[in-house]
Amino acid sequence: MTFAQAWHILAENWLLAVVMAIGSFVAGASSEGGGAVAFPVMTLVLDIPPAIARNFSLGIQSVGMTAAAYFVLRQKIPTESRYLMIAGITGAIGMVVGTFFLVPIVPVAHTKMLFVMVWLSFAVVLFYINEVNHNTAIDRLPRLRPSDVVLLMISGLLGGGLSAIVGSGLDIVTFSVVTMRFGLSEKTATPTSVVLMASNSVIGFFLHTIILRDFGPQAYSYWLTCIPVVLIGAPLGAWFVSQQGRKFIVRFLYVIIVVQFIGACFVVRPQGQLLYFSCASFAFGLVFFFALAAKRTKAV
Repeated sequence: MTFAQAWHILAENWLLAVVMAIGSFVAGASSEGGGAVAFPVMTLVLDIPPAIARNFSLGIQSVGMTAAAYFVLRQKIPTESRYLMIAGITGAIGMVVGTFFLVPIVPVAHTKMLFVMVWLSFAVVLFYINEVNHNTAIDRLPRLRPSDVVLLMISGLLGGGLSAIVGSGLDIVTFSVVTMRFGLSEKTATPTSVVLMASNSVIGFFLHTIILRDFGPQAYSYWLTCIPVVLIGAPLGAWFVSQQGRKFIVRFLYVIIVVQFIGACFVVRPQGQLLYFSCASFAFGLVFFFALAAKRTKAV
């Protein structure tokens, strides 16, 4: 910013830097990207168009979550390599396909409400599993059958496509599958999802800056403002969650998902057909996640 004589940008966008101080911490400490915090504030409070908010989310996650991923790998915090490899490759494909084919045709409001309602249902099922049933978890994935690999590949494709539309999604989509279907501990799945979303964000950022070239001056100004903040906040979040137990991580995720749901309701304000769609998405999520949990595999 000194080289570009652009310190006035920070004075103009200081509120977003404050938001990303929180958002980057959440990104490093959970399976939710920083865009989950930034998107509602940018679109509701700052009146920023959704497309710019999405591009900014991918751009800033490519910095903050990469810093958090570096911290995770450098400190040898346990991750799941098979989950990371399979979902990383298919998530990259989903990001490319979503960017070029889904973004132009999918309504942002419907996608956003689908995203928050399905993950609200995920939080409900996760609460039931951990607080009511008191299910145990495993630190490594069990031996994967071909059908398990296909499930992880599909979740990666869907998550990558969702990230292309709203700026985040690959992390929480795959996180939900490995915790519900395989019983992977949230303490292992969370840092793995951070590394996964970092790679996916870098790909999305590359597509919008180098290929599509629609990462405009406004998004660039926001990005430049928040880089110093997320370089500290995201690794700090990763360090913080590595010091916590599994139960704390799960309860922290409950809070994030509920806050995201409230924020989305204020941003989108679903009514009529969109409200019915949101309720149907929540019901679908409940059925889907309870079905996944019922088929939880055992460690081999």
